[in-house]
Amino acid sequence: MTAALTHLGAKGEANMVDVGDKAETTRTAIAEGLVSMRPETLKMILDGDAKKGDVLGTARIAGIMAAKRTHELIPLCHPLLLTKVSVDIEPDAALPGLKVTALARVTARTGVEMEALTAVSVACLTIYDMAKAVDRAMVISGIRLVEKTGGKSGDYKVGAQEAGQ
Repeated sequence: MTAALTHLGAKGEANMVDVGDKAETTRTAIAEGLVSMRPETLKMILDGDAKKGDVLGTARIAGIMAAKRTHELIPLCHPLLLTKVSVDIEPDAALPGLKVTALARVTARTGVEMEALTAVSVACLTIYDMAKAVDRAMVISGIRLVEKTGGKSGDYKVGAQEAGQ
């Protein structure tokens, strides 16, 4: 790994990166995360029987809202005028649980990886919050960047580096 940490100054102090000289390009990031739970908890959520209400709909909205506020949560992130944020939540009986995927897009001078990751994180936390009364043993895991496009550093896709791409 030869890349320098961009948020550190010469003396190791934290700094916000100056993106003023970067070109505006369309940038997209996709992140994912998992919420593992008991099979009966998954059934309750999918059947719409949670006491707090629509778990999936609420988690989706929470993730979108979180992406829009990422710069307020992560100290050195730039505020971005996002052009698209989506949060998809799919059941996975093999976990058992839910797979959360978030997409964030912007035309800007900096990327949207943190926005996609924040959306996934908050959506997963919302699922936990809304179902914790019946299953405190739920596990949030696997939060990661899956893909990013645009910008000076180029594109990234999980597994592409291992495959030599």
